[in-house]
Amino acid sequence: NFFSSVLLVAAWGWFLYEGVIDPLGGINSLWPLFGLANQLLSVVALCLGTTLLIKMGKSKYLFVTLVPLCFMCAVTFSAGYLKVFSPDPRLGFLSGAQSLLSQAAAVTDPVKAAPLARQANIWRFDAFVAVFFLVLVLLIVLGSARQWWQLIRGTKRVVLHESEFVPLTPAQLAQL
Repeated sequence: NFFSSVLLVAAWGWFLYEGVIDPLGGINSLWPLFGLANQLLSVVALCLGTTLLIKMGKSKYLFVTLVPLCFMCAVTFSAGYLKVFSPDPRLGFLSGAQSLLSQAAAVTDPVKAAPLARQANIWRFDAFVAVFFLVLVLLIVLGSARQWWQLIRGTKRVVLHESEFVPLTPAQLAQL
């Protein structure tokens, strides 16, 4: 948990640093991914909600989370695919990167070609991050569906419990 937190903070720090030293990099390079990431988070939240409904024995209400989940999966995964692989350079990361590289090759001044090549690399990185996000969320959806099937069939035991309450002493609170 600590390692993943450090990794996440370091990644954001790197993007912010890149944004300071290069106006085309940093947070600007991730801007096209925010919409996709937001919708993928909603897919994960709907998976969690569906799991909780099943574990609480409220299977008759599954339509409340499964219908939006199916819709969000269809829309978000198809939009993510188009954002990465569309042949239109105004839409697809990879075709946009290829278009920028073609423009850079046509420019004779290396100073003017360098920003185009850098932006092409940023779009390739965006494509990698988008595919990474899509694959991770697909694994979450498939893992959730497997768990739902096991819970509904009764082959997996439903475990619902909270940790036992442990009060903190004033000395422990002072150390925080």
